[in-house]
Amino acid sequence: MTIINNSHPEAFILLGFADHPWLELPLFIILLVTYPLAMLGNIAIILVSILDPHLHSPMYFFLTNLSFLDMCYTTSIVPQMLTNLGGSTKTISYMRCVVQLYFFHTVGGTECVLLALMSFDRYVAICKPLHYTLIMNQRTCLLLVSTVRLTGITYAVSEVTMTLKLPLCGHNKLDHLLCEIPVLIKTACGEKETNELALSVVCIFFLAVPLCLILASYACIGHSVLKIKSSEGRKKAFGTCSSHLIVVLLFYGPGISMYLQPPSSITKDQPKFMALFYGVLL
Repeated sequence: MTIINNSHPEAFILLGFADHPWLELPLFIILLVTYPLAMLGNIAIILVSILDPHLHSPMYFFLTNLSFLDMCYTTSIVPQMLTNLGGSTKTISYMRCVVQLYFFHTVGGTECVLLALMSFDRYVAICKPLHYTLIMNQRTCLLLVSTVRLTGITYAVSEVTMTLKLPLCGHNKLDHLLCEIPVLIKTACGEKETNELALSVVCIFFLAVPLCLILASYACIGHSVLKIKSSEGRKKAFGTCSSHLIVVLLFYGPGISMYLQPPSSITKDQPKFMALFYGVLL
């Protein structure tokens, strides 16, 4: 491979499941089926939320943003995984890898914070219903979503840029289906303890802190719901929160297990199965 600036290769070879070739076809079929379904489902949520005047509320505004982010999230990884699993081409150019890193981590970081924001919206709606329209007005919602997106961009630019500065010393093989920060750090040569520490600190802010805020919000919500005398009222309150809580657990659980440990300690196939999990379920 020709080396760019004596450090970065022209392209990366994505090894994927080269040592388990029998897995490639079934995984390809699963992704080929679930990806269009996920896209159609998110498009339907966005259209219904926009077209139905009864759904023009903060909750559905945030849900629309979440669906859009989910579409971007899966689109940033699934086509590359389909290419790797379903074809003979197992390479990705260095520039495509860089674009994928920035896009994937911008969307991922934004979604982490947005899920925490959605739990705050549910907290205000259930625990402070009389002040809900005053607190979660249109201007506040737009400002909060803009701040969340800016936070995601800041995270991606800082963390990805720092990772790309690591010397690869001619290594052009990534044991993954796509470009990922922990895999690049693991592949890099030289001193990388600073990058591992920075990744852990940033991920504590984007994964552990939002998750703690979400759990605290739901603890307050649960306490308030138990005070509701009407069983129908309790059922309705739990119904509006349960779907969001399921998404939170599915999103944060694997993310924490992947990013809040040193890249050097990550097992060989862990990043691949995590990427497949997010590609199929989110």
